[in-house]
Amino acid sequence: MKRSIKIFWRLFLCGFALVIIMLLCANFGLFGKMPSIAELENPEADLASEIYSSDGVLMGKYYAENRSEVKYSEISPNVINALIATEDERFYDHSGIDAQALGRVVFTLGTQGGGSTITQQVAKMMLGQGKGNIIRRSIDKMKEWIVAVKLERNFTKEEIITLYLNRAPWGNVFGIRNASRMYFQKEPKDLKIEEAAVLVGMLKGFIYNPITKPKAALDRRNTVINQMVVCKQHFLTEEAAAKLKAKPLITNYKKIDENIGIAPYFRDVLKDKLKAWCADHKNPKTGEPYDLLRDGLKIYTTINSKMQQYAEEAVVEHMPQIQKKLDYIMKNNADRMWKGHETTIESAMKYSERWKNLKDDEMKEEDIKKTFFVPVKMKVFAWNAKREKDTIMTPYDSIKYHKQLLQTSFAAMDPRTGEVKCWVGGIDYKWFKFDHITTKRQVGSTIKPLIYSLGVQDAGYTLQTEIPGGAVKYGNEMRTFKGGGGTLANCLAFSKNTAAVRIANLVGVKRIIEFAKSCGVKAELNPYISLALGATEIPMLEMLRAYTMFPNKSFNTEPILVTRIEDKSGNVLQEFVPESKQVMSESSAYTMVQLMQGVIKFGTAARLNSYNIPVEKAGKTGTTDDNADGWFIGYTPELLAGTWVGCEDPFIRIYSGTSGGNEMAAPKWGIFMSKVYADKKLGYGKIKEFEKPAVMGNVELSADAEKNLFNAGDSVIDADSKDPNDFFEPAQQQEAIPIESEIKKPAADTNSKTKNKPVEKQDPKAPQQSTPLVRPLTDKEKTTIKKEKEKNDY
Repeated sequence: MKRSIKIFWRLFLCGFALVIIMLLCANFGLFGKMPSIAELENPEADLASEIYSSDGVLMGKYYAENRSEVKYSEISPNVINALIATEDERFYDHSGIDAQALGRVVFTLGTQGGGSTITQQVAKMMLGQGKGNIIRRSIDKMKEWIVAVKLERNFTKEEIITLYLNRAPWGNVFGIRNASRMYFQKEPKDLKIEEAAVLVGMLKGFIYNPITKPKAALDRRNTVINQMVVCKQHFLTEEAAAKLKAKPLITNYKKIDENIGIAPYFRDVLKDKLKAWCADHKNPKTGEPYDLLRDGLKIYTTINSKMQQYAEEAVVEHMPQIQKKLDYIMKNNADRMWKGHETTIESAMKYSERWKNLKDDEMKEEDIKKTFFVPVKMKVFAWNAKREKDTIMTPYDSIKYHKQLLQTSFAAMDPRTGEVKCWVGGIDYKWFKFDHITTKRQVGSTIKPLIYSLGVQDAGYTLQTEIPGGAVKYGNEMRTFKGGGGTLANCLAFSKNTAAVRIANLVGVKRIIEFAKSCGVKAELNPYISLALGATEIPMLEMLRAYTMFPNKSFNTEPILVTRIEDKSGNVLQEFVPESKQVMSESSAYTMVQLMQGVIKFGTAARLNSYNIPVEKAGKTGTTDDNADGWFIGYTPELLAGTWVGCEDPFIRIYSGTSGGNEMAAPKWGIFMSKVYADKKLGYGKIKEFEKPAVMGNVELSADAEKNLFNAGDSVIDADSKDPNDFFEPAQQQEAIPIESEIKKPAADTNSKTKNKPVEKQDPKAPQQSTPLVRPLTDKEKTTIKKEKEKNDY
């Protein structure tokens, strides 16, 4: 044998042995971790967790890679045929490696296309490979061959194609389902040949994006159609292909935008709760905690998509109107309003993207500040169809502009099941990510129903119980509040501060706090008598929970956001039920319902009578110092909803020209409820009246008697806690009088004409009141109160 031939065979055998050795090294993971047989048999792609509404609508997703899986039967044959024709026409003939294609690559140096089979591409995606120098790619290619052969042994051809199409990237979305939804607004099984050709063509590179590169995408689509003609399977005839190529490039593109999905504020809050749930629950397949972004969980929420739509519509219909009032005030008073609050803007400057980017560029702080005073073209939020407008403004002024926009929160829930039906955390999620439903704000007079509940439950008050006006003990001093006194019904209907303070003195601030905690209020409450006027901060969701006891016949129900969580295969991991407990007697709860009906029938929320809500309704307005916050929380026999309005910085306020919560918040509630009750598909309206407990008898007030009862007061002013002096703490204020020993508890009887008369105990050092807490007013007292009212009135 010639020496040259011996050298050839030695080199060939050594090279072959080297390849075998490298393949063995790759197989055993010496060149990087390889998937085990078990992992290959159960391949796990990163799957987005999906959030569904209670009526089955996909609300949004949580993901590291935005991916949804489909089954082989859910993919159009047009997609599969286009894929095979373009990427791997001998797919059904090889066992993972196409020797013919590999030989073509070697002899043409890759000028006539690659040699990777669909199976190899699946392996490549599973291994997370694709970049590196020629040595790195050569090693990676061997790993892909090994995994490809193993995949072919463990999966059918249909399963391998499904794996590929579920993992393949289309830009920043993954999987054929998401691509089909984004570019054509349809499921993969419904794609036409020309549509399938567009998506398969994009797999060669994002340079064939039909939205940004329509000419290149059209050419690539036609190339795929040609391949469907010339491939060995001949999926198309020349005539059919010609007709398809003559069609224009048509898409129905809609970007997957988490800013505009259903209930984005809700999904943002829910994400943190779900992450906590995942940390406490292990995936049995991995032994690790569930990964919200990768494990493909199915989260079924309590949100109803139609009710969410109605809540958002109510915000859009009402907020621009109330914003006009603030804009009018800011025209001539902006400088005065901002005086002393310049640090608020400076703080916002430092949290802005502009500041961070310039800081990263190592610009000095004084120079960064200067850029905030240079006018530039920009977009700002506006109450128009696009929710934005183009303008020229300094970044400094844009911060002030956006801070002068009134924000809002709106939520509704079923008071019996605890299911939260809608959640609007601000005026626009794209511009304002901060959620106001979970944020603490001063609650104003919406706290009063909790205080009145103790007057009814602990002290036996009835609608007819009379509360005198005049001076009242406020900590260690006497104070006369605007609004006067009247029957209990009148005092709550017109939100009179005097009555709230008298009841708080009677039962004690400690008892109020204890009761609020039992009703689900977790916020730390102000332990002073000013708590009676709502001078404390509580989140909307906690206030809603506290109000559930009224329409729910004395039972307090925890709000829930999710009904169940499933894994990607549909196995139920957990179902959720609310906590519910009785916090007062049923008759006391019904008495409170009657009192709160008066707020709408005759009192501070009477404007709600103009809305078409064909059932009984009750609620309470709330307003804080100079209208910094406007609230309304109300309910029907079936539904409880609350809304708040105010600026993010409470010093920006509509300090004049509005009636507070009655105008700032209540209309939104009215708009929402009228829409809900008009939609017969939602099923509301079957229960039209609040159910009266049997123990309270059947005696009903006539319309005239009811009107007289709710108007029986010495003033009908909506006090609603708007006087700033009402919130100042008296000097050296101490805890309110103790509770149990100070309460007389006569049997409550709302049908009796006899008035219960518990007496308020006074501090011995404080000036003594000349009148007991509860009794009819004398003519002399009424005259005195009238003079005080005229003296102190608005």
